[in-house]
Amino acid sequence: MSRIGKKPIPLPANVKFHINGRAVAVEGPKGKLSLEHHPNAKISLADAPAPSTGKIIAIARIDDEKLSKAIHGLTRALVANMIKGVTDGYTADLEIQGVGYKAELQGKTLVLSVGFANQIKHPVPDGLTIKLEAQGTRVNIAGIDKQLVGQFAADVRSTRKPEPYLGKGIRYVGEVVKRKAGKQFAGAGAK
Repeated sequence: MSRIGKKPIPLPANVKFHINGRAVAVEGPKGKLSLEHHPNAKISLADAPAPSTGKIIAIARIDDEKLSKAIHGLTRALVANMIKGVTDGYTADLEIQGVGYKAELQGKTLVLSVGFANQIKHPVPDGLTIKLEAQGTRVNIAGIDKQLVGQFAADVRSTRKPEPYLGKGIRYVGEVVKRKAGKQFAGAGAK
């Protein structure tokens, strides 16, 4: 049995959870999310075991086929991410390194100046909030949808990935970039 899939998800008191066929909706203090899960998974809402109070969400699968086993853990992870998103939210922090490299926010568009002839513009999707810090060299991306936050952060990072020689580019905060040595000169013996 899936180790992740069989773990019940505790439902916080301030979160509303609705099941309508294969559609699942979660509403919390930060917003609403919905998901239509795979038919090989079953989602149910039940009371928590005796010592604790409240509700739990249980995920089950219809059979023991390979696909059903994979869908079991995936569905549990997606539902748990939705609940965490509407209660706490998700953030991704990027830092921009390089002389003259910076980010600006123009309305709902993130504009990057990262060493190209033109500025690169990324329209910010609905549901995300962008904050700029440290004179535009740190970008904070926040939202309730984990997939949306991660995908937008990856798109921004792919504009100018950190290069290994000087370390210039856009990287996640705390990301370690392996540095390479540049060309070595032979010294006095070379002519």
